[in-house]
Amino acid sequence: MRLDLQTPVAGDYRQVLARFDRSLFEQLTPPGAKVELVRFDGSHKGDVVHIRLHLPLLPAQDWVSHITDEGETEERAWFVDEGRQLPFFLRQWKHQHIVENRGASCVIIDRIDFGTPGWLPAFLLWPVLWAQFAFRKPVYRRVFGRT
Repeated sequence: MRLDLQTPVAGDYRQVLARFDRSLFEQLTPPGAKVELVRFDGSHKGDVVHIRLHLPLLPAQDWVSHITDEGETEERAWFVDEGRQLPFFLRQWKHQHIVENRGASCVIIDRIDFGTPGWLPAFLLWPVLWAQFAFRKPVYRRVFGRT
């Protein structure tokens, strides 16, 4: 399944992507989510991000993603994280962080491809993930500015 959310923000696309650091990552956690940041190397190819999800009535779930790609053109800059160790409800995770050039402004695109153990978990998880990533929109606007 795929999620594709876009958020227009102010600023140069290269400078916006360069600010995808630990501080921004921590601000992007939805309120009420019990997430422990175990490791954050950064957003460059070869870096690792490890979070531990604390879900009600369940054992903690480790989520380890590796940054597998990064790049830049005149139109966009990006990096990609792919899940290597995932919570029980996910079988596959690929999140493309894309910032497209719009001249004096840019658009942040969160493109997520994910897989679950079956169609029912995917159907149930899609709106939860959409809500979590929609929460990022006002954070992005606050951090980077509105267009």
